[in-house]
Amino acid sequence: MDIYELQPHGVTVIDTGFVRPRFDAAYLVVQDGRAAYIDTGPNSAVPRLLGALERHGLAPDAVDYVIVTHVHLDHAGGAGLLLQHLPRARLVVHPRGARHLVDPTALMQGVRAVYGDEVAARDYGELVPVPADRVLTTHDGMVLELAGRPLLVADTPGHARHHHCIWDAASRGWFTGDTFGIAYPDLTTGSGRFAFPTTTPVQFEPEALRESIERLLAREPQVMYLTHFGATREVAAHAQMLRRQLDAMVRLAQGEAHAPARSERLREGLRQLYLHELAQGGCTRPAAECAALLEGDIELNAQGLEVWLDRQTAPKGTA
Repeated sequence: MDIYELQPHGVTVIDTGFVRPRFDAAYLVVQDGRAAYIDTGPNSAVPRLLGALERHGLAPDAVDYVIVTHVHLDHAGGAGLLLQHLPRARLVVHPRGARHLVDPTALMQGVRAVYGDEVAARDYGELVPVPADRVLTTHDGMVLELAGRPLLVADTPGHARHHHCIWDAASRGWFTGDTFGIAYPDLTTGSGRFAFPTTTPVQFEPEALRESIERLLAREPQVMYLTHFGATREVAAHAQMLRRQLDAMVRLAQGEAHAPARSERLREGLRQLYLHELAQGGCTRPAAECAALLEGDIELNAQGLEVWLDRQTAPKGTA
């Protein structure tokens, strides 16, 4: 079943259906008959994105922007296919990521390297290139106008160098992509949602991520629109947990930097770190179920931490 969750101020959370329910979100922002998507999910999500527009009674030519927070395929994989349905829309993308959506060859090669050919084909399909003349690259502080509603772009590296977040003054909320971490509704505890950073390969930089998180908080947001997953108004508690988890993940990585079987030790360390935090928060779901829900993130986060560790020890000029 397609899930559309309406928020105040014309914001709709769209469950893209990627991986499992309430795992991957895209957003539709509607203002005075004009619309913008923020993140798209993969190709398979495009019917759901168009369905959300139809629910608002809007035609495809009402969409002005398709904004991707960064070019990882759970956020931007469907951008090219979606644009084929939207005659007036422009793709809004960080300048470091634009070329990968105009010519997605290298992007697909990277995805196959991380996930393997079979999983890449199953989950993402073949990316549709975006025509270069429909691309609008951003800069820090840039403002997009959606029927007079300002959407401010902020450069937010740390998860990836091609990452930006979008500030919506109308709702006092950030569309955070992966900068403000992950908080699955299925892992809600007595203390609120369990939140943790994502260190997916290959550009994790903890200091930059810390700075980006604090930059988002400086605007005193009332809501964070997470790609993984949904709108959260528990901003302060989420931020506190995110900081704590980020510090713990970095300590874990540094402690295992030279260990034998480093990959396995990192995966197990992350698993125990997350399960401990969930137990401390009063999670009633069995630990085995929690671990199963987090297994994909554990694998990718361990890979990303390894890439970061290797970059720290690489000869100068090769990192």
